[in-house]
Order: sequence, then C-alpha cells, then structure tokens
Amino acid sequence: MTRAVWVKADDTVGDWDDRRARITAALEAGADWVLVDEDDVERVRELGEINVAAFRTDGDVTLVDDIDDAEADDGDEDGSPAPQADAIVVGKDGEGDATIDLPEDFSGSADLSTLRRDGDFQRGAYVRILGTEYERFAETAAEEADHTIVVGEDWTIIPLENLIARIGEETNLIAGVTSAEEAKTAFETLEIGSDAVLLDSDDPDEIRETVEIRDEAARESLDLTHAEVLEVERAGSADRVCIDTGSLLEHDEGMLVGSMSRGLVFVHAETAESPYVASRPFRVNAGAVHAYVRTPDGGTKYLSELQSGDEVQVVDTDGNTREAIVGRVKIEQRPMFRIALETDDGDRVETLLQNAETIKVAADEGRKAVTDLEAGDEILLYYEDTARHFGEAVEESIIEK
Repeated sequence: MTRAVWVKADDTVGDWDDRRARITAALEAGADWVLVDEDDVERVRELGEINVAAFRTDGDVTLVDDIDDAEADDGDEDGSPAPQADAIVVGKDGEGDATIDLPEDFSGSADLSTLRRDGDFQRGAYVRILGTEYERFAETAAEEADHTIVVGEDWTIIPLENLIARIGEETNLIAGVTSAEEAKTAFETLEIGSDAVLLDSDDPDEIRETVEIRDEAARESLDLTHAEVLEVERAGSADRVCIDTGSLLEHDEGMLVGSMSRGLVFVHAETAESPYVASRPFRVNAGAVHAYVRTPDGGTKYLSELQSGDEVQVVDTDGNTREAIVGRVKIEQRPMFRIALETDDGDRVETLLQNAETIKVAADEGRKAVTDLEAGDEILLYYEDTARHFGEAVEESIIEK
C-alpha cells in the first residue's frame, strides 16, 4: 500500500506567516499534500511543487480540470486563469466540522450535495468524528469522495478501526493526527492502517518524522538467506557498472544484484576504507551490464538501463529496505569474477562481479572481499523462485544458466 502525508495549513493554524512555515516544512520534508484555504492556493504554488487540496467554503475553488471553464475575469487582473487546486475538500464551516448541524436525512446534506457535483476532479470530505452520527456521515461521504479525512476528538472512544473496516476500500482514508507517534498508530491500525494522515502540527521535526514513518510503512522487509559458493572463476573483462546514488549508505547496506533474477547477491556499498582507494559510501560496484538490480517496487532493472534520476532499492543485511536515487552510472571495462552459488534447495545461481578487493559481499562471518572468496563460503542472497518478464514477476518457465 502506498502511504501519504498531508499537512494541515488553513487559517485555523494562524496567520499567513504561520501557514507558510508549515507549508515550507512540508515541502522540505517531502510531504505529499498540503490542505489550505482556497485563497492560499496561488501562494502555495509560488513556494514549491506539492499537491494542493483546498477547502471549499463560501466560494468555488478553481480546479485543474475546471480551468478551461474559468472566465478570464475570474482570475488575476492581467486575465490569467485563477489559481489551480488539485482537489477540493468540503466540510469546513459546514456539516463536516459541526459548524452546521447534520440533517436527520443525509440526502439533504449540503456537503454531500457539493461532493456530488459534476466534474472530472478529485473530491475530498472533511469530517470531525464527534459521535456515531458523524461516523455514519463519514461513511456516506466516502461513497462520493476520493479522499475522506476523519479527525477524531478521541480515538479511544471512536476507534479508527471502525472506519478502516467500513470505508477503507471505498476511498482514500486519511486520519487526522497531531504527532508522528499518532501517525505511526494510524498506519498500523488493524494491520491495514489508514491510507494517509493529515498532520496538524507546527513542529518541523514532527512533520519530518511523520514523512519518515510514511516511508518506513511503505517499505519491504526481505527474507535474505545464505547460499554456498561453488566456484569463483576469473572470467576475463566485461563492462562493469558502478551505481553512484544521491544518498550516503550505511556500513551494513548494499544492493541486490545478479545474473539471474531468481537469485540476487547482496553486494555491500563501498563504505569501508581501503589502503588502495578512499571509501565511496554512496557507491555500489554492482556487476556487469547484463545483471539485474532490485528496485523499490519489487521489480528489477538491467544495470545497463539505469540512469540518473532512477530509483534503486537499498537493502541492509537484516533485509530492511529503502529507496535511493541514482545520481550517476559509471560503466567501464574491468576484469571480472564469475561466482557460482548453490541455494539451500539445490538451485544454482551465478553472477559476475569485478575482480577487486574493494567489492565486498556479506559472508556468514561478516563482509568479505570477492578476491578472498573461495568454494565453501556462504554469502547473503535474496532468492525468489519466480521468472521475470521486463522486470516483473511472472508465472512461467524460464531457464537461466
């Protein structure tokens, strides 16, 4: 499941300086959305690139998909179109936040009527859960809304579990939170969690930590295993690929690469000092151009395909994963080793790695240079008995040897 972080930055949080501080913190932290008043949409666009949701209250918000319908005199004085929002959200100063009483019959709801308006744009509903009737109102709104924001006054009385179970598949369910700790709980509730959180906090550290929790919630945890080295053979020269990332990698981190998609070898990042060359803690010397590298979506790419801006998966020796952006790919002809391995179930997999002592794999006794590998050693491997077609796992028989 893809998680998201929204940051609340409407006029209830303070004046423009206060709102701008939240929006700037959201941009710097890598939040996905900000929720603002319609009058602030243009200001947000000037601050940076982020998805903008705008509360619809008295007036109409000009939307991305409505821009063709906007009259020039509805925009700026120079005739340019009015500011664009990516989504509207109804409920503020309305029934959703209890400014207006809920009707006994929801068919007469002004908020729901606004949600049902024709138009090809994203719709959102904002509901404060003040009692069971507001729970039912949120459930009804979710039938029309792409995004349903639920803000609990006391989640111990009105459990988030109810809403996840009832509307979690109908809408993008967003739980209102005030801290990173609450966001973690929202993402873990019922082992499914909310799709997103709406963070109401002025603290830049809370915003950053909430984004970090979002990333952790979306990451895979892989079961790595050890495979026995059968052969280490000099294999002549090949076009070798170094992946230089835009991130500093930790001492126990590396990438999964290999000649065969079903068995990818853990190769350490060049974080260790060497008497021959300085450490390069952003680099993984990944193998020859034909080899696969695992990507954050669970797929693979050929090393030869990688280019600046692509994402690759970084893995530590415990199987924890994160993503890193490729900053540069270096392809040079270098002498190689062919390393053949046998898995626990007797399958044989291979890969090519450069013949250099700076390239290290994770052996059972710790990191070990490929130049020191020998038959009988055991090294860390990600084994997945499935075929790949254009990097995607498929159910078919493919022979790799």
